[in-house]
Amino acid sequence: MSKPSPDVYEQGKGMDAHNKAMREIRSRKDETYDPREPTRVWIDEDNTPDGVYQSLTIILNTGGCRWARAGGCTMCGYVAESVEGGSVSHEDLMAQIDVCLEHEAENAEDQSGLIKIYTSGSFLDEREVPAETRRAIASEFADRDRIVVESLPDFVELEKIEDFTQHGLETDVAIGLETATDRVRRDCVNKYFEFSEFERAAEHAQEAGGGIKAYLLMKPPFLSEPEAIADMKRSVRRCADVEACHTVSMNPTNVQRHTMVEDLYHDGGYRPPWLWSVAEVLESTADVDAIVVSDPVGHGSDRGAHNCGECDDKVQTAIKDFDLRQDPSVFEQVSCECELTWDVVRERETGYNQPLAR
Repeated sequence: MSKPSPDVYEQGKGMDAHNKAMREIRSRKDETYDPREPTRVWIDEDNTPDGVYQSLTIILNTGGCRWARAGGCTMCGYVAESVEGGSVSHEDLMAQIDVCLEHEAENAEDQSGLIKIYTSGSFLDEREVPAETRRAIASEFADRDRIVVESLPDFVELEKIEDFTQHGLETDVAIGLETATDRVRRDCVNKYFEFSEFERAAEHAQEAGGGIKAYLLMKPPFLSEPEAIADMKRSVRRCADVEACHTVSMNPTNVQRHTMVEDLYHDGGYRPPWLWSVAEVLESTADVDAIVVSDPVGHGSDRGAHNCGECDDKVQTAIKDFDLRQDPSVFEQVSCECELTWDVVRERETGYNQPLAR
């Protein structure tokens, strides 16, 4: 991995210590990746303002998030999967798109109406994805119904979004907001922007005829379980109040390699959230004027959101059902004795570094 260096984003933000620690952790990575192969590609179903679509999700392998190369977010290990050297050519990125289209042709009967493109950084950052590539991708998928592209708010600009909307594509920008609480975003996630910048990006997206999909992070490090639940409830509601934000995706933290969260986890100082907590937030915010969804990565494992091990798959199924139907009554159909343990955790866990149950 090329040696990351501090970025101007951290200056004056009190993030120097966090970033220094993150750079040391990330330096342990020794894997290499093919610039002509995407990081991941899969087919799924997603709920959108226009209904449920079959979706083709693409994670492009780029040079990686520029913030992560300065140190970056405490929970994010995706930069460790980035191509060595910091950049990928237009030709190689389009080769990755070809691989994804081949995957779709081989694994789906019909063409996906929804395309979701992520880079583990910012698709709209032209240091990661050149303007030429962005326009070529917009043209490639012009016959689809809807597209989602991921970006930090800094790079959300009218002209970039219009590259997609001019083709008649319903276009959404997915922003890793993580939380609506600036203090939590800065101190727990180590992310440099404020909620006001998210609101500004939403205005730009709306002006271009697009929308916003907010990504929230449930239980970053340094929050107890009850604090994490309360933060997510507040954040979902605050995001839903932003006019252009029609979807809120709440992602429970999972323990990724080469991250501060992983170091804390190995030292017994971090437990991913309970699946009951995910269900609690979804159920209690079902009345907001937005689609609220969650897709717990690694559910049921020690490194992902989990309960006792006996009920994890049932709760995950209920969460997936809620994502598609937005009906909170699905959670009334699942129960387990471990809810009693979870109740105790919610009442008595007060220190982030003292999980009351594993």
